[in-house]
Amino acid sequence: MNRTLAVKVAMRAWTLLSGLLMFALPALADDPPEYRLKAAFLFNFALFTEWPAEVGGVINLCVDGTDPFGKEIDVLQGKAVGSRKIDVQRKHAGESLADCQIVFIAPSAIGRLPQVLESVRGRPVLTVADSVGAARRGVALNLDVNQNKVSFQVNLQATRAAGLNLSSRLLRLAAEVFQ
Repeated sequence: MNRTLAVKVAMRAWTLLSGLLMFALPALADDPPEYRLKAAFLFNFALFTEWPAEVGGVINLCVDGTDPFGKEIDVLQGKAVGSRKIDVQRKHAGESLADCQIVFIAPSAIGRLPQVLESVRGRPVLTVADSVGAARRGVALNLDVNQNKVSFQVNLQATRAAGLNLSSRLLRLAAEVFQ
């Protein structure tokens, strides 16, 4: 392994470790707000997803429905994901998701889940929600809060159908992985 590649691998490992330490923090009132932690998860999901070349230089992270993050997600604006940058976009219910690479389906939009999933079918889009049972219903990654800790489930069929691969390191951290 050449030195440049070794440095990149070490930096990614450090980033993952740093992010994971944040994940272990309780989502209590005295600690970071729940949606700050969930924003950190979204960043790490983007970082540990293998994106096809067709995605280009920008990863549009779209919040579909009423934004539960508020300013907490704005810290991701312009953050680097490899050679790409994140652009946070807020989409109103029913607005086109055609330019999105990550779609966070807000609780307010979960009732439209079949339509949202159909609108991104066949494209390299990582779908994420935080609603009970969303991974079983076709969302690639679903965030959950159990015992005051944020965890996540993975739907591998959904990620593969989108042409995306998740890092094995990320998969090992999932509370559940659905084949």
